[in-house]
Amino acid sequence: MLRRARGAYAQVHGQAAPFYGLAAALAVSVPLLVGALNGHAAQGSMIALGAYLVALRAPEGPYGSRARNLTVGVLIVAVGSGAGGLLSGHLWPAVAVVPPLVALGVAVPRIGSTAGLAVLLSAVRPPSADVVNIGLLELVGGLLTAALLLAPWPARRLRPLREALSESAYAVAEALDAVAQDLGARDAGPLDAVELTNPDLLAVTRIPDWEAKRRAASESLTAARATYELYRSGRAGNEPARPERVIDALGRILHETVTLQAVLEAAKNYPPDREWEMETQTAISALAARLRLLAGALATAGEAPLGREESAAVRRMVRSAEQIRRAGLAGDEDLVAVALIGQVRRSVDRIAGEVASLRRLVAGGLRIGFAAPRMPGTLDPMPAWDRVARAVRTRSPTFRQVARVYVTAVVSMALAASLGISHGHWLTITAMLSLRATYGETVDRLVQRVGGTAAGAAVAAVILTLAPGQATVAVIAFCFAGAGFAMRSVNFAYWALFGTPLAMMLLDFSAPADWRTAGERIGLTLAGSLMAYLAVLLLWPAGHLERMPGQLERLLRTHARLVRAAADVLAGERTRLPHDAIVTAERAAEAVDETRTRLGHERVPDLHLIDLLRRAVAAAHRARDHLVAVAKLSRERAVDTGPIPEILDRLADQLEEAAGLLEEPGERDPEAGAPVEELSDELAELDSYLSTLTRRRRAEIKEGVGPDELTPLRHALLQVSGTRYTIGELRRDVNQVIASSLEAAESRP
Repeated sequence: MLRRARGAYAQVHGQAAPFYGLAAALAVSVPLLVGALNGHAAQGSMIALGAYLVALRAPEGPYGSRARNLTVGVLIVAVGSGAGGLLSGHLWPAVAVVPPLVALGVAVPRIGSTAGLAVLLSAVRPPSADVVNIGLLELVGGLLTAALLLAPWPARRLRPLREALSESAYAVAEALDAVAQDLGARDAGPLDAVELTNPDLLAVTRIPDWEAKRRAASESLTAARATYELYRSGRAGNEPARPERVIDALGRILHETVTLQAVLEAAKNYPPDREWEMETQTAISALAARLRLLAGALATAGEAPLGREESAAVRRMVRSAEQIRRAGLAGDEDLVAVALIGQVRRSVDRIAGEVASLRRLVAGGLRIGFAAPRMPGTLDPMPAWDRVARAVRTRSPTFRQVARVYVTAVVSMALAASLGISHGHWLTITAMLSLRATYGETVDRLVQRVGGTAAGAAVAAVILTLAPGQATVAVIAFCFAGAGFAMRSVNFAYWALFGTPLAMMLLDFSAPADWRTAGERIGLTLAGSLMAYLAVLLLWPAGHLERMPGQLERLLRTHARLVRAAADVLAGERTRLPHDAIVTAERAAEAVDETRTRLGHERVPDLHLIDLLRRAVAAAHRARDHLVAVAKLSRERAVDTGPIPEILDRLADQLEEAAGLLEEPGERDPEAGAPVEELSDELAELDSYLSTLTRRRRAEIKEGVGPDELTPLRHALLQVSGTRYTIGELRRDVNQVIASSLEAAESRP
């Protein structure tokens, strides 16, 4: 438990947000100060409370999305505070109304905890006949917060998009660098065996993990597309805007980098006696450096330099590859090695061309005009109702969490009402806001809340005892609000530390709290934490284990469809891999990875099962990379690629067979091995076909065919030589996906 507590306090979830802290502090403290100075402290505290509740939403993303989020928050606060005012002095009706709102906030992220808190905090006030006025005052506070948070909109409207595009360009550059540093790298075993904690030393002594960098680049591009979609609410027509073209260019660079890495891995088996590796490594590093310059230019709106349009390092690499090609034609080099290095040259050329195109896009600047938002495509409530019905019928993890939070809120409010606990709302707030989806997340949140609340309540008691004046309290509230909201994204313990005094000042502004109030807050926080702990321990398991076989089945089926699409590309029936098939397969792997993460937060995690899921997800990511490379390598023109399409179809068959075994687990023989072990004959046939192509190509050259003539034999040799190694790696990773998935499903309790 001590180790978990240390880990909870050491968690860093994000960076500090000073502007967010400043805006929230002004919105909360200015009404308090004005109310204290003109004799309307109660009204000032209501406005401050509305500002506080809206500020808790912490909207992110483009300013248009933030505006919509804040608008929803302001309306919820206004309506909720009015409803809470009607419930003031009626404890048991509040018990009936507040828990469903809390549960609704868990089910609908756009609502969040705002509705439940608005009603609850208004219901605990002394009864008032002017309920409408209370709602209007909190509406003013919410509008004040929204106005301050959206104040930079005109000047910084495109900043979130620029940051997303810059991060994507930088992530793709990191993937390129990982390829460059892996090329010709020596055995890293001795360095890997040394335990290092200094991040600067880690950066210079460890070869970057290609798979981790590629995944990071893919996730960054996905995030950039999501950010850009939030800017397109008012666009008409299908012509891609400049930011969309930037994202597409970065996506093409990443896919070409995946192909380059696959060909370089294959080329390691045929090392020619030349210094081509150094030239290639320098060229790839130079392209990565140019991408970083473009990332800086995107982030600074063109103020950073763009770099030169052409790269001398790429030209040197092309000359080196040309020398090796001529040596191969003269019989001094293996033709397969020459073909592989030719593919490396083509990939580097294509990446250089995409980087040059991206440079021209960035130089032109990013512009997105204003337009009225479009109405939703449909207002039919049935799709949402169908999702709710399915969640209830399948007892999904979200439904279980909603039910758990609802029961916890009902019990905590009923206890506070039946026992007549003063400040009993703190018990409910702690219980409902600390209960997370898994045991580990809940315990971490409870540790952070208890420690921060205890320290914050003690600090608040001291300060309010030494400085009881309302104007002074308003100034102190400004300091706590600024620190709390700014550090909230770093660690929840900071929010508990600074937010506790702030909440005590807001809720008891007219009658400042003392040591007794601080003690009650600490005691009720402990009681609420105990309730949340018992809830996550005793009420309904999260349900991730039950959903895991279905997720693994979807993982296998989506990757089977992607393998078949790659076979169609090689057979000439498609021109490229469908982007939606790649995205669907990636999302299926991410769902399994999310389950793996959730299982790691269980009270007693099954480490063997978690490791099996990790292997399955990692192998699925590698398999998608191999398929992208295979499809890219076959783009020259339709040629006879031998048994490769048949091999891919066999792999797809075996993925589908494994998915069928997961769907009908009783049909599998427990002693049967993974069904993907049967492709040795096909791979041997592919090796024989590659040898035949090599002999025929040499004979073609000897017969007088020009070495630069684009013959079908030359194209076939280029494609098959680049694909053979990748097919072998694909078979290995498909085998890993199937074996790990089946074993994980069988090892499930």
